[in-house]
Amino acid sequence: METGRIAIPSMAPGGLDGERSGHFGHCDVFTFVDVEDGEIKQVTTIQNGEHVQGGCMVPVNLLASHNVKALIVGGIGMRPLMGFRQAGVDVYHDAVRSQIRAVVEDLIDGKLAMISDDEVCGGGGGANN
Repeated sequence: METGRIAIPSMAPGGLDGERSGHFGHCDVFTFVDVEDGEIKQVTTIQNGEHVQGGCMVPVNLLASHNVKALIVGGIGMRPLMGFRQAGVDVYHDAVRSQIRAVVEDLIDGKLAMISDDEVCGGGGGANN
């Protein structure tokens, strides 16, 4: 990814040196990493919105409203994945590394693949939705 805003579901307090949350919709904060010409330019965080059962679109709408172009997750359910696809947000998958800086650098370097339908979680409050 050369230019755009990347979002990573994060454990508080978030930030580039933070840890990615294993619970996409239930993360504490989202870390935003703004990239220009393949370089990290700015890092900010925002609180995740209230997530109730069946409210998978709350974080989708939140991130879309902040001009996110790419999302890096360890796991995600089909419903929010479809929402991100409809909103034009690319969703990348890395279930191995949880360090935010490392996965962002991997995305910038073209090392992460977009998540496929067979890699989504079942939902219902599981570890990665």
